[in-house]
Amino acid sequence: MNINYDDRQTPQFRVLSDQQMEKVFQATLECLNRTGVNVLNAEARELLGEAGARVDGVRVRIPPHIIQDAIAATPRSFTIWGRDGQHRMQVIPDRVYFGPGPTCTYFVDPETGERRKVRRGDPGMTALVCDALEHIDYVMGLGLISDVTPSLAPVYEFAEMIANTGKPVLPWAYSAKNVSDIYQIALAIAGSEKALRQRPFFAFFSTFQPPLVHTDEDLANVLWAAEHDVPIIYLGGGSAGATAPVTGAGTLIICLAGALSGLAVIQLKRRGTAVCIGAVPQPMDLRTGRPVYGAPEMSLYSAALSDLSRYLEIPFMSTAGASEAKVLDLQAAIESTFQVVLSGLSGATLIHDVGFLDCADIGSLEMLVMTDEIIAMTRRVMRGIEVNDDTLMLDLIDKVGPAGHFMAEKETARRCRREIWTPKLIDREPWVNWRAAGSPTMYDRIQARLGEILATHQPPLLPKGVAERIEAILQAAEVRERGQGARG
Repeated sequence: MNINYDDRQTPQFRVLSDQQMEKVFQATLECLNRTGVNVLNAEARELLGEAGARVDGVRVRIPPHIIQDAIAATPRSFTIWGRDGQHRMQVIPDRVYFGPGPTCTYFVDPETGERRKVRRGDPGMTALVCDALEHIDYVMGLGLISDVTPSLAPVYEFAEMIANTGKPVLPWAYSAKNVSDIYQIALAIAGSEKALRQRPFFAFFSTFQPPLVHTDEDLANVLWAAEHDVPIIYLGGGSAGATAPVTGAGTLIICLAGALSGLAVIQLKRRGTAVCIGAVPQPMDLRTGRPVYGAPEMSLYSAALSDLSRYLEIPFMSTAGASEAKVLDLQAAIESTFQVVLSGLSGATLIHDVGFLDCADIGSLEMLVMTDEIIAMTRRVMRGIEVNDDTLMLDLIDKVGPAGHFMAEKETARRCRREIWTPKLIDREPWVNWRAAGSPTMYDRIQARLGEILATHQPPLLPKGVAERIEAILQAAEVRERGQGARG
């Protein structure tokens, strides 16, 4: 149990014992040493080989000392700032932050309610909503833009997000050229490399593929980011019964082996690079063979991986606020609530994919707004109960005495807002007041809140001239891509 204060103990959901964590970790080291991983990037294979790994074609078997040294080299904490200078995330085990996810194919249009392909403006709209929601801590785009030059979609996405929020942003990329473009946009805002290094307002998000594969592109991206001192989130997964063993323990090994072997490559490239590892460990649906985002096993396995990351003293990215539902309905509320509560209590550092529907295929701003309320409730539970001489209130109890009440006491008025959570969306009115207000449902209140944000919220402005510089970077990238297409 993690104790944050002398007078308070943070409630925590723990899955693995110390003995189980040690056993899973040692089994992961054996897996990497005996089975190894496929490393499809030549520079990464060379780095591993020079460090003592056994390279056989693209298969690389990594001895324990390389992994242990990578863990030792990884900072236990790093900070990602918002470009407004007010928001910041200290990325450290047991400090919990929530945000949306990337790369959905479809988007729920907030005006028509239709499910459509993601298009320009949607990531910016997502960033605007995230900027307004109190309990969303960072921004990802929720969707894969379909109406721009395909190879530049992540760059356009970052340009939209960073212009519409003051909170930290987590972009992704198809290629190292995308990462470079994103970095140039960030430099246009920061003003210099020194300023960006001192207060990075983005961390680069990349993935590994299950089981036990690192693609050429993914590694090229993180190697570029490491070389330029950009914080990295390296996340993968495994679907129990499909791309991972059907047992929970076997799935943990697939996820941890992928994450730690990627971590080794990054630290060999630039020792001390700030890295947060992560995983999305879904089970397979037994009827369809499809990975399941809304299953209880995903929250269980994710909490176990959070245990392991805490054991290794490395920050961890988990998943919550997602659903298999196709629209915002009771299923979406059930699955999202279950995930947010368990992920929050697991102490995972970065929790992403808030706003996902249909197995990460649909991004929904309504889901994002609803889950913000669920996160608020969860954070009240995570705050625990403060127990000290002041909060025990024995003198007040003695003053009021048996059969009295505490409503009119000054201490009640002074402390009530801090002690008792007040919802923004959940209805607590008596029936007669609810009917007089038009009998609004939760869905009505979510739509009203979303509409208000989109109509009235103003994100912090970009510095003067920066919008034009960003547009110039995008146009230069377009010219480059057209030139490459012509040569191809």
